Amino acid sequence: MRLRRRVVPFGVAVVSVLALASFMSRDAVLRAQGTFEVIASGLDNPRGLAFGPEGALYVAEAGRGGEGPCQVLRGVLHCYGPSGAITRLWRGTQERIATGLPSYVNTTNGEAGGPVDVSFQGRGGAYVTVGLGADPAVRAAFGPAGHLFGTLIQVPASGRWRFVADIAAHEASENPAGGPVDSNPYGILAEPGARIVADAGANALLHVAASGDISTLAVFPRVPAPPPAGSTDPVPTEVVAGPDGAYYVSQLTGAPFSAGAAQIYRVVPGGPPEVFLSGFKTVIDLDFGPDGSLYVLQHATGPFLSGPGKIIRVAPDGTRTDFAPSVLLTRPTSILVSEDGAIYVSNFGTSIGTGEVLRIEP
Repeated sequence: MRLRRRVVPFGVAVVSVLALASFMSRDAVLRAQGTFEVIASGLDNPRGLAFGPEGALYVAEAGRGGEGPCQVLRGVLHCYGPSGAITRLWRGTQERIATGLPSYVNTTNGEAGGPVDVSFQGRGGAYVTVGLGADPAVRAAFGPAGHLFGTLIQVPASGRWRFVADIAAHEASENPAGGPVDSNPYGILAEPGARIVADAGANALLHVAASGDISTLAVFPRVPAPPPAGSTDPVPTEVVAGPDGAYYVSQLTGAPFSAGAAQIYRVVPGGPPEVFLSGFKTVIDLDFGPDGSLYVLQHATGPFLSGPGKIIRVAPDGTRTDFAPSVLLTRPTSILVSEDGAIYVSNFGTSIGTGEVLRIEP
């Protein structure tokens, strides 16, 4: 049962843990040990979160697609529309500061493909991945703007975004992991002089130079799966820089999304990816807290992609704790930890018009 709560403009809907008691078990209430607040609402498929250099919170919205052109992908009709956006939360105001980004929608369930993640390198240096989730050859069927799926774009302070690099073209020409050609640029980390991209379709971690040239940093191995599959795709979803300077990459895994199959990888350029932590399910995002703890966001906890999401805090000594009551999280898609330890989560991240961002106090 999903927790019922009144969604009001951000800054007002604070709910104490004690108020959750009628909906949750005593143990779940004790695990929460904090409060949550809805700070943004009415979002279309909200995905990645990032703080800008001025302190504002930015949200990538994959959008709601549009009237077409349309095509069948994975057996379902998907329709294009320029409804992707970047939303900013700043000083009590929720505003879409970049609009008209490419988006396509699954006409069966409303889940969209479009802007997935955002990362900053200086003021005006917002870099955004635009997902695809298919063979790059299908892009043409979405019309003239279809070539923007599977790319990296930059959104300056003016909001007039520009193309930076064609991630999907790299997959089409190089296919670093082998197997079917598939690209879905997902997580991004903007660094001085380079952008690091986790391509969830290509099963690879990529380096995008300032010139736009793309090279492969790491390829992730297939994941064991129950028969008859035997193995499934690793599906890297996010990349963050750890306290030690290495890259840490989360793993969703492919179907059947088995419990315990997802891992966190540590990547040092020039070396093979190494398993850092294991035993998770459908990890969609991760972030380090100010004390060095790693916060792991699971997209779902039930069979396949069912059940609520979950946040797991992994302390520096390896101790794992459920950070917040999973009843709060429905198809969460991103997590971000602030310097004061507050947690921000994109919730209802595969929905049109009902997406939100939560702020959870420790």
